[in-house]
Amino acid sequence: MALDYEWFQQMEERIPKGEVRTRFAPSPTGYMHVGNLRTALYTWLIARHAGGKFLLRIEDTDQTRKVEGAVEVIDRTLAQCGLDHDEGPDVGGPVGPYIQTQRQELYGKYAELLLERGGAYRCFCEKTDEAEVHGAALGKNALKHECPYRNISREASDALAAQGKPYVIRQKIEPGVTSFDDVIFGKITVDNSDLDEGVMVKSDGLPTYNFANVIDDHLMGITHVVRGNEYLASAPKYNLLYQAFGWEVPTYIHCAPVMRDEQHKMSKRHGDPSYEDLLAEGYLSQAIVNYVALLGWSPEGEEEIFSLEELVKVFDISRISKSPAIFDKDKLTHFNEVYLRAMTPEDFAAVAEPYIRQSVHEPDIDPAKVATTLQARCKVLTDIPAQVDFYDRLPPYDLDLFVNKKSKSTMESALELLQAVLPRFREVKAWEPEEIKTAMTALAEELGVKNAKVMWPVRIALAGKTVTPGGAPEIAWILGKNRALARLEKAVQRLKAVE
Repeated sequence: MALDYEWFQQMEERIPKGEVRTRFAPSPTGYMHVGNLRTALYTWLIARHAGGKFLLRIEDTDQTRKVEGAVEVIDRTLAQCGLDHDEGPDVGGPVGPYIQTQRQELYGKYAELLLERGGAYRCFCEKTDEAEVHGAALGKNALKHECPYRNISREASDALAAQGKPYVIRQKIEPGVTSFDDVIFGKITVDNSDLDEGVMVKSDGLPTYNFANVIDDHLMGITHVVRGNEYLASAPKYNLLYQAFGWEVPTYIHCAPVMRDEQHKMSKRHGDPSYEDLLAEGYLSQAIVNYVALLGWSPEGEEEIFSLEELVKVFDISRISKSPAIFDKDKLTHFNEVYLRAMTPEDFAAVAEPYIRQSVHEPDIDPAKVATTLQARCKVLTDIPAQVDFYDRLPPYDLDLFVNKKSKSTMESALELLQAVLPRFREVKAWEPEEIKTAMTALAEELGVKNAKVMWPVRIALAGKTVTPGGAPEIAWILGKNRALARLEKAVQRLKAVE
């Protein structure tokens, strides 16, 4: 068929120029693993650091792997992480559509142009192994295809196609060498004989990743491409496509993988957490993003805690490492602690409330009050329910808990002091932590004992635990006067029963 060169020229004229343009182009396969999030983050940071544009493109040409709701997961993750996009399926833009299956007709036209320019040929072989198509996307050349139709004339190829004979379109690679530059790995040169002439367009008319990726990156004006270094083997074939079309090659940034340990990549199949898993485990999105930024990138100086705005200012692609990064859950937990401590009390109370309410259901117990005891003691938000479950219901506890050598507390002294505390608590008019504490410290002073000897039995009587977020005054305040008095009276009755 005759090519409409004016249409191709119009497509070229649509391409934005004169700015850094990056894209995050995930496949909708179900969840956002840590490596995906890092790619999105680095891509976003490159664009924002340069004052450019960040695009979201959904690469759904492999319909067999598409998972219902996966696009929503991608959108939600980017929004929660603060990675806003300037163009994409939901916001539109000058070079849409931004979903590959909506661009199918476009790929067909560029496949015809590539055939015209000698960069591709039709393969009419009866069977093309699907594994070859998937393997080609990762540069796996084990299944090299020797095609008897490679060198037939264009007229003969057109005639077979006109007869309705099924075919795929393959990239044509001539002898020689191909070189490309990568920001991280430098200049890489390969012998073209090592490259497979992979499928560009499948028999159903849908493009493979290798072909659609190049077409879309060019037509969307992408200047910097961030991807995993498993795609290094495919980069020469991308370059040959750019050259066949006469297009400028973008800047390549191939990142080393994120590893579970020194031998194994992170993998959902092996139980490694996705971004959503980490949220469910009680990590803050800001802490996750900050930590993920450091998985393969190092800032200047010793500082490691950065807000997203600070990362935009300091991010430099030349400081991305060639070496794989090992995901360290302990370090992520440390980051999370730092972020939790830095929150305002109001913000912490807001994020803590759902976790508090998992075990504290009494409506008259204020979760904001409970949160004041937790902020300095919480590593991840999922720690909270088990720490505060005693507010709803006093757990069964052994009276031996009243015995504490450090506080010089015994069961006998505990009984004596609780009996003395009860009337003091009844007299407290303003039921606030300082007033409650004053009542106990005044009693200790009168009796000539250390504060701890009074505080310890009150804590045990109120919480039934030796370790609690907050001390006796805070626990009594949160429980409320009536509930606190009732628990103290119950402890006195139990201790009397063993005299």
